[in-house]
Amino acid sequence: MDLIHEHDKSLRLIHEDTELLRYVYNPWDAQLESPRPYFHPLRTLSGNEVSLYRPHDHVWHKGIAWSLPNVGPANFWGGPTFLKGGYHQLDNNGSTVHQEFEDIKVTPTQARFTELLEWVTQSQETWFSEHRGFTATTAPEAWTLTFETSFTNLTDRVIALGSPTTEGRPNAGYGGLFWRGPRSFTGGTARTVHNTGGDDLMGERSPWLSFTGKHDGTDDSSTLVFVDCPTNTNHPTQWFVRNGMFACVCPAPFFDQEKHAHPGETLTYRYAVVIADGDPDPEPLADLGLQNLAATGPT
Repeated sequence: MDLIHEHDKSLRLIHEDTELLRYVYNPWDAQLESPRPYFHPLRTLSGNEVSLYRPHDHVWHKGIAWSLPNVGPANFWGGPTFLKGGYHQLDNNGSTVHQEFEDIKVTPTQARFTELLEWVTQSQETWFSEHRGFTATTAPEAWTLTFETSFTNLTDRVIALGSPTTEGRPNAGYGGLFWRGPRSFTGGTARTVHNTGGDDLMGERSPWLSFTGKHDGTDDSSTLVFVDCPTNTNHPTQWFVRNGMFACVCPAPFFDQEKHAHPGETLTYRYAVVIADGDPDPEPLADLGLQNLAATGPT
């Protein structure tokens, strides 16, 4: 695996002449979009692109990103905030700001990164420090992105982490490691341990969720399997998933219940995303994700 580091901007990972991912750690987004690092583009081993950047319907959606809509009175998701009664565009769009990379290690089959960040409100208050780690690991059948975040409340007050659902909007529990898929994935197929469907899987608990979609032009299929680490709070997680309006998936730790971060408290969440060509059985890919979570371990 080869790394191209666009300093002060992004990391690009290349495997056998295919760019698997670009991690933009110093984004140039407007404040309204809650600037934060994101992974885009993401591609399969054969080169099919499986993420979407800044769609016109939700310009704050960026590939895969750690995005939280209801952090106390702040919004680290982008756009309007849902409060009891509806959405409101407020002056509360915070930023997740890269500070430095602690470590970068690249081998022929794996790249591993650890990063320090800060969560800064629109009024320029630093509420959380974050230690983030992610790896990209290749295998013959697929490649896996593992992601870990540990964030610490730096304030002297309790901060509630929630979602539009915790504010009263049914089945809108988004927030966490959010993926937006290509337009052509609309109408794709989502699967969990027990069920197959799409929007009807909203809020279901499962240790993993897969999404298979098709590409324009080639008629190829690609599959992503999102895996909730067994050590995460409330495992198996609830899922935010859509395939009707557009394709998106989010393991949602605050779907319908707030988590209160106390002063000095650190919260940790770990996930794997396995990216494969075609429409394979998702269970072995979920197992591959678990193996990679175990192999990388907490950063």
